[in-house]
This record gives sequence, C-alpha cells and structure tokens, in this order.
Amino acid sequence: MENNPIQHYKEQSVSTMTPSELLLLLYDELVKNLLRCGLALDKQEYELMEASADKCIEILRYLDDTLDDQYPISRELHKLYDYFGYQMARVKIGRNKKVLDEVRPMISDLRETFRQAEKNCAEEGEKKPAAAPAE
Repeated sequence: MENNPIQHYKEQSVSTMTPSELLLLLYDELVKNLLRCGLALDKQEYELMEASADKCIEILRYLDDTLDDQYPISRELHKLYDYFGYQMARVKIGRNKKVLDEVRPMISDLRETFRQAEKNCAEEGEKKPAAAPAE
C-alpha cells in the first residue's frame, strides 16, 4: 500500500481539530453536497444527484448519532436531523428540487448558528481574565 502524503495530511488535520471545528467542517461538507445535489438535478445528472443526496443523509445520520442527550437542545436537534434526512430521501427518490430548495436554507441557517456560537464562545474565552497568581 502506498503512503499518500495528501491523505495523511487530511487525516492528521481532522484528528487535531476541536469538536466545534469538526462540527463546522461537517456542516460545510453537508452544504457543499446540497449544492452539488441541486446542480446535478438541474443538469439531470441523476447518479451524481443520488450520490450527493446519500452523502447528505450520511452526514445527517452522523450528526444525529453524535448528539449528547444530556443536553435539552439535543432532543430538538434529533427532530431536525430526522426531518432533514427524511426530506433528503424525498429529494433523492422523487428527484424533487422544490423540497431541496426548502431544506437547503434551513441547513445553511443552522450551520451559521453553530458558526456564530463557536465564534461567541471563542470571544468569551478571550475576555476572561487570567487567574490571579497565588500569594
């Protein structure tokens, strides 16, 4: 087996990401595949559309599986991920651009919400004063 330096770099990059960075990367990949799915539908490239829809469903399942149920927001996110997965199955099976156009902005908005939350947490961390030295 050949040692692919690009693949090694990607694996190393992912393994050193913070949980919030990984979450945003997953959402970026989800949005990218939603766009690819829409473009493929427009061009009637159904194999690419189905592959992109499958990738979206796979990412949504992963996001759902990794939720921590100790937090109340997780129940709501479970519902959202289930809904998005169901809608993406409808897109794939029915080649339904209208459903895709309804779901895409919702997922993009959710991504931006997580991005803003991560930014706010980072800013809060910077504002906290350093601990006073012990006397």
